[in-house]
Amino acid sequence: MMENIVRKKAFAFALETIKVYKLLIEKKEFVLSKQLLRSGTAIGALIAESEHAESKPDFIHKLAIAQKEAQEASYWIELLFYSAYIDKTIFQLMNNDLKEIKLILSSSILTTKKGIGKK
Repeated sequence: MMENIVRKKAFAFALETIKVYKLLIEKKEFVLSKQLLRSGTAIGALIAESEHAESKPDFIHKLAIAQKEAQEASYWIELLFYSAYIDKTIFQLMNNDLKEIKLILSSSILTTKKGIGKK
């Protein structure tokens, strides 16, 4: 079985999200941290769910939702950075990881869409 690169990257991102969440809780930041935790961990969960999609359209739908969650996580990370809850290093690391995940998701969605109807 081929290694699922995007799932692996999303899992690593979820772990990083949990670390940042713990850091934010120590700083007594409870609202934005929960939003980041939810969206940052949902990406990988949706990708894992897509592996057992009922159809190609269902697969595309799950990846599209994962892509939306990644975009939302990007927003929370940016907000946390500009409000000085996270430093530039964490922001850049997480932002770069999300850019890569979003590119892979976008490519997977487009490739699958092109493949629908071709046999």
